[in-house]
Amino acid sequence: MSRTLAKARSGDGTLIAYEQWGDGPPVVLVGGPLGTAATDAPLAALLSARFRVVTYDRRGRGASGESGTYRVEREIDDLAAVIEETGGSASVHGMSSGGVLALRAAAAGVPVTQLSVYEPPFHPAVRPAQRPPEQVRRMRLLLAAGRRADALALFLTDAGTPPETLARMRGSALWEVLESVAHTLPYDHEVMGNGSVPTGLLGRVATRVMVVDGGASPPWTRDAARLVARALPRGRHRTLTGQTHEVAPHVLAPLLVDFLSA
Repeated sequence: MSRTLAKARSGDGTLIAYEQWGDGPPVVLVGGPLGTAATDAPLAALLSARFRVVTYDRRGRGASGESGTYRVEREIDDLAAVIEETGGSASVHGMSSGGVLALRAAAAGVPVTQLSVYEPPFHPAVRPAQRPPEQVRRMRLLLAAGRRADALALFLTDAGTPPETLARMRGSALWEVLESVAHTLPYDHEVMGNGSVPTGLLGRVATRVMVVDGGASPPWTRDAARLVARALPRGRHRTLTGQTHEVAPHVLAPLLVDFLSA
């Protein structure tokens, strides 16, 4: 399996680190909150038998740089720069809020040939005019005070991590990795807006899109996936039986191969 490391220069000059796996039609993987190229490596390895898979560190994470005030438009430019490095266009798969970033990029005209997203974390009960949750404000305050560990704990607790699991994670090698990118958590909140399903934006996505959820995920997550699929002009919805938000790569990969090969 061939693997290469390189960096793409984004529109504002920021260098975005990426890795290519295998050969074939290009597929770019976009990670979700706290995700890095390393996080996507297991899925990339499975897909690389059929595709040239590109994983990358989103802005401010891993080996990628960061400059200026964060704006979603800059992250869209980052993805566009990575896609340009693949030959000018590519299929894209995005996980969680990374999928929302990919949807925003496609709506903005970035040359995404086809798109798959796994559980974009919109909430059907949130209305467009609602303010973001209080946890978002608290997290920003913690990060502004330099309390990355506390911000990370708040995020993981809000995501449903049990206290005993959180206690075991603290002090581990994994915790150190997650804490190193915890300052980017507000970036994903910016990508998500207030968490409501952005039907207007989704209506501007011209490419074919597969929206996937896990059959063991909470009902609101699955309802959101269906709403996103319906709002897309060329959307389709699929459920992976028994999966949760932490989808198993070996279960997801065959579905992606079928969709991206069509």
